[in-house]
Amino acid sequence: MKNRQEPPKPPSPKRTVNVISGGEDINGVSYTAANKTSKITITHGKRVWHVLEEGNITFNDAYTDGVLIPHNDALVISLIVHDTNVKRVLIDPGSSVNIILLRVLREMQDEDGVIPKEHTLSGFDNSSVVTKGEVTLTTFAEGVVKDTKFQVVDMEMAYNMILGRPWIYEMVVVPSTWHQVIKFPSPWGICQIRGDQHTSRAINSVADTSTRSEGK
Repeated sequence: MKNRQEPPKPPSPKRTVNVISGGEDINGVSYTAANKTSKITITHGKRVWHVLEEGNITFNDAYTDGVLIPHNDALVISLIVHDTNVKRVLIDPGSSVNIILLRVLREMQDEDGVIPKEHTLSGFDNSSVVTKGEVTLTTFAEGVVKDTKFQVVDMEMAYNMILGRPWIYEMVVVPSTWHQVIKFPSPWGICQIRGDQHTSRAINSVADTSTRSEGK
């Protein structure tokens, strides 16, 4: 096996952004089949193969060590973005855009980078929000550096940031919510970032409590 160069270290974050679905009951879902080993092979995109000798991304039972199961928790990670350690970042393959809160940009002291450009984002329930603009920020993921475009929204939501399909596809990320991990290829081999299941559950607990309070 060839010796691989170590990935570069991300910049030391100048600040950390903290903020905030979770019940433990899995309604009518059996997870017996999930104990089996699943295997995903990356066969698309020639750009992957010229940097990797091994093109397989696999998940097995070992990746559930430390994971509270059964669960239906979202996949939430922390990521260095620009010069900030951003926590409560949702990995969402269902989102067609990457989203960042205006409040988070202000905490990152990078609000001046926003390009005014309004877009209407629609949810699955036909609700909509008009964006404040776009901003391009650099993401650092285990040595893989990407300039990433975000839609900026001025609203309250449980997550500081949502990484949708644009980032997932650009990074060739394979997420597994069951194993609470994302994997992706790099010039140094297959890299991974573990999810923060406890944070995910805390977010959902707050959301559940808020929903019950509104219903009274």
